[in-house]
Amino acid sequence: MKLLLIGGTSEIGLAIARRLRPSHTVLLGRNEERLAAAADGLEGEVATGVLDGDGAVERAFAAAAGFDVVVLAIGVLGGQAGLDADTEEALAVMRVNFLDSGALMLQSLRGLRAQGRGTLVVLSSVAAERPRASNPIYGAAKAGLDGLAQGLGDAMSSSGVRVLVVRPGFVRTRMTAGLQPAPFATTPEAVAEAVAKGLNGNAHTVWVPSRLRLVFAVLRHLPRPIWRKLAL
Repeated sequence: MKLLLIGGTSEIGLAIARRLRPSHTVLLGRNEERLAAAADGLEGEVATGVLDGDGAVERAFAAAAGFDVVVLAIGVLGGQAGLDADTEEALAVMRVNFLDSGALMLQSLRGLRAQGRGTLVVLSSVAAERPRASNPIYGAAKAGLDGLAQGLGDAMSSSGVRVLVVRPGFVRTRMTAGLQPAPFATTPEAVAEAVAKGLNGNAHTVWVPSRLRLVFAVLRHLPRPIWRKLAL
């Protein structure tokens, strides 16, 4: 298996790479030193590349002669002050989680379509299911990414290319350090295990932990006056 990890220093993305144990891995990210450190912890042949423009994903596909799995693990958590958040911070959250990630998704799917096979794994969030009043900017950005992934996955259903959307709850990582863990908090390793199982099945969406699917089946239909009162 050949794997491309976009967001090559992501703790969740790296946990997925360790769990899948590809023979060849390419890490794409923005920090060369952190990418080199991340590569040292992986098995098999590992290469790194810098996300320095629109051509980075295309170059990675060409250099590796294609990939079996592409993992999109780009994201930042911020703007939690909502309306009172710093404007630049809010824009960065929306840009990274939706615009930048969405562009990378399109580039990845074009590469997979050209080779006629492969799976794109998109790290979304349960926050995409129904953005919360406590963090509407992040939730809305993730909702945009999630919707784009689902729509493109449906559009490519007969192309030989699959899109697997992963919706973790609270994951204990550097990004969430210092925050109060939400109910059903999980780990990068648990997300990686769920992704591995999802890849072996026919699912188009994976929830981590899986019980969150049932929880949000209820939460998404709550009347808004009740939803607003929940401490989520």
